[in-house]
Amino acid sequence: MTPRLDLIGILTDDLAASLAFYRRLGLDIPAGAEQEPHVETVLPGGLRLAWDAAEVVGGTGPDAVPPPAGRRIALAFLCDGPADVDRQYAALVQAGYTGSKDPWDAFWGQRYAIVLDPDGNGVDLFAPLAPAQPGN
Repeated sequence: MTPRLDLIGILTDDLAASLAFYRRLGLDIPAGAEQEPHVETVLPGGLRLAWDAAEVVGGTGPDAVPPPAGRRIALAFLCDGPADVDRQYAALVQAGYTGSKDPWDAFWGQRYAIVLDPDGNGVDLFAPLAPAQPGN
């Protein structure tokens, strides 16, 4: 399977302000979402838009730091499984692109890796660690 764009992520210093802005543009973001460190909404067509509080990025690993202002939007590509995350990451790095974070099993239940596009933007590769169970 070819990875498919599944999520556009916005890293924000002020989650409440960012959510208020996008609500004014008509996005359906649940009331009270400002209290969460990670917020998602599904756009028409199934693409997800997500926000993460910048201070949460430091919790993803000992070497994680928020990117500078201006580089706060990431594209996340859903892969065909944990092994495919590893394959895609290795192929991109072998092709000369910069690996930002080698594949790892994230505490939120996904195999995850980050590679930089030619402009230095983070491109996330991910897949669930375990298949979804019926009813989840």
